Parts: sequence; C-alpha cells; structure tokens
Amino acid sequence: MPHMYVEYTNNLQGLNEAALMEALNATVCGHPTVSDEADVKTRIAQVNHYRIGLNSAGRAFAHVELRLMAGRTAEVKKELSDRIAAVLKSVIPAQAGLEVQLSVDIVDMDKPSYFKGKL
Repeated sequence: MPHMYVEYTNNLQGLNEAALMEALNATVCGHPTVSDEADVKTRIAQVNHYRIGLNSAGRAFAHVELRLMAGRTAEVKKELSDRIAAVLKSVIPAQAGLEVQLSVDIVDMDKPSYFKGKL
C-alpha cells in the first residue's frame, strides 16, 4: 500500500505513460503520510473498449484510483487527490477536438483483511 491504478482511453495520443507514472509516484511518495516510497505501487492501463455518455466521439478520459490503508483524514485524502489531479493536468497533453475528462478517486482499504508479504 498505497496502490495506484491509472486508466486512460486509447484516443489520448502522445501520452507518455512512464512520465505520468513517475510524476504520480513522486507526488504520492513525497506526501508526509507515506512513510516508505517502496510501498507505492503504480500500474497503468490503456482502455481500448469504453463508452462516454451516449456518444464517445471526441471524448476521452484519464482516471486515477489511489488505494490507501483506512485511517487518513478527509483533509489528507483531499490533498492527495488535488496533487494527483495537478499531475494529470500537467502531464496529459491537450488535444484539439478532444474533450478529456480527468478524475481521481481515493479509496480506503480495509486493514484487517489486507495482506502484504515479501519473498
């Protein structure tokens, strides 16, 4: 923990996945509530099959879900969400004729049922 999941539509041309993940990890690892940078695990997936509203033409999205162990305050979660949104805005290129929706969701993980181990 934390786990970060990034999804984006395949019509976002020129998105540098490595740069996006690097920037996201830097902002989350740099937050004072994250004690060990090695705990932050990020993955990214391009979505090839999607619908946006009734007509997906000219529309795209990028969404980040950050899963954190439960217990952080609403203020901390809002701060992390704002930081992640700023990264999305700075890294995802604007494209003529394409409305890009950006979203961030912070999800609490249940501590009693979460397992983490190392080999």
